[in-house]
Amino acid sequence: MSRIADAFAGGKAFIVFLTAGDPSGDKTVEYILAMEEAGADLIEIGIPFSDPTAEGIVIQEANIRALNGNMTTDGVFEIVRKVRKKSQIPLVFMTYLNPVFHYGYEAFYTKCEELGVDGIIIPDLPYEEKGEMSHIADKHGVDIISMIAPTSRQRIQMIAKEAKGFLYVVSSMGVTGVRNHIETDISSMIASIREVTDLPAAVGFGISTPEQAAAMAAVSDGAIVGSAIVKLIETYGDKAEEALKTYVSEMREAVRNC
Repeated sequence: MSRIADAFAGGKAFIVFLTAGDPSGDKTVEYILAMEEAGADLIEIGIPFSDPTAEGIVIQEANIRALNGNMTTDGVFEIVRKVRKKSQIPLVFMTYLNPVFHYGYEAFYTKCEELGVDGIIIPDLPYEEKGEMSHIADKHGVDIISMIAPTSRQRIQMIAKEAKGFLYVVSSMGVTGVRNHIETDISSMIASIREVTDLPAAVGFGISTPEQAAAMAAVSDGAIVGSAIVKLIETYGDKAEEALKTYVSEMREAVRNC
């Protein structure tokens, strides 16, 4: 069983995101391990990029802080190396096509395999074009995680049929960020997915409270939180460990008890 499958094996999964290098590489390692201790089942690591088109202002600013701190793709790989010395938690990169393309597909996925990166999410990689790199990722055991937005039933099923790792179900149209209300009919999206695959499907975009996390996990296989985590790191800087552990523990309990 893969590490990603392990994340969902014990019940509903609570997945968290943070931006590598915000506030520093060493703190990113510390915060990943702290969130695992608090109950996170899978960690998404954002590779900083100058034009993160799917991100709202909170994660955009985290990208800027990380880039201003000279975080690079190799620096992110070094973060993974340090985490892997202490943990086997599932790790998934979240990035954009440009950094992967410029690193070189073969070199990038070889490094992922070497260091134990389990998957990658690339929001600006269209489903129709993923073939240009999917065979390379497959060769190195890295799942390209598909994102499914609230679009037509036909497109949802087309993407879901070929998905690997888990499905990232986007709760709302637009960019990432905390939302007061999530109005998308997630249940119908999950029902469409279940007609073609049993792959785990977790919901992200806009989730920040235990109530929202529980509601989304109740109709899917888990909840994903990004902007709320990044906001805590922005607020507490290099002293965010305890705040992150408290938040992740509360959110994970809500997800598991939904």
